[in-house]
Amino acid sequence: MHALVVDSDLSESSFISAELQRHGFDAMECVTGSEALDIHDKFDLLLLDLRLPDIDGLEVCRAVRATSDIPLIAFAPAGRGLDRVLCLQAGADDCLAKPYGLRELIARIEAVLRRSGPAKAPLVPAPAALARGSLCIDPATREVRLNGRLITLTRKEFDLLHRLTAEPHTVHTRDRLMADLWGYGDSGYAPDVRASRTIDTHVSAIRAKLGAPDWIVTVRGVGFRFGRA
Repeated sequence: MHALVVDSDLSESSFISAELQRHGFDAMECVTGSEALDIHDKFDLLLLDLRLPDIDGLEVCRAVRATSDIPLIAFAPAGRGLDRVLCLQAGADDCLAKPYGLRELIARIEAVLRRSGPAKAPLVPAPAALARGSLCIDPATREVRLNGRLITLTRKEFDLLHRLTAEPHTVHTRDRLMADLWGYGDSGYAPDVRASRTIDTHVSAIRAKLGAPDWIVTVRGVGFRFGRA
């Protein structure tokens, strides 16, 4: 597996790369956001320090996530909790505060890859496609079609839409969605109001791609449910 380490501190990036290689990764380093944006699509994992000399790390994160589902873990300075929240909202799968322990880093990487990697061959038949009116969601191929037209969703957008569609009469709370789809239960970090707003961003994106806001209903103060059950 190929990992890209983006950090302007060469000693830090070299240290991380060496640790990754010790755990079986093929690691490469770069020091600028512009270079990361040019080459990230050649890698299977992106480790991104938010402090870069040319482009703000949050902007790099947003640009990567706009075109790619690559597993992305970011690093923020200690004591900058808001940076971690903004990073998650920008599309990162996880964000660690510096300094961090190497054992924690490897554990976080493994958790992110478990959530984002391809599933092992199933021992039971693949789940059937879900049809809700003109909308069809196929969890086996991870394809979404509306009136037969393929709708391109990011990994998290697909997971969120599939969850809501699979249980169309259930109101899904923000805390439950953040725990199940964003892994807050794995990290032990409880989302605050700002962090949970990342769901709103994904809901807005799904509504725009489906062409109507009523596919997903916001239940004020609670969460969301599928809107065309």
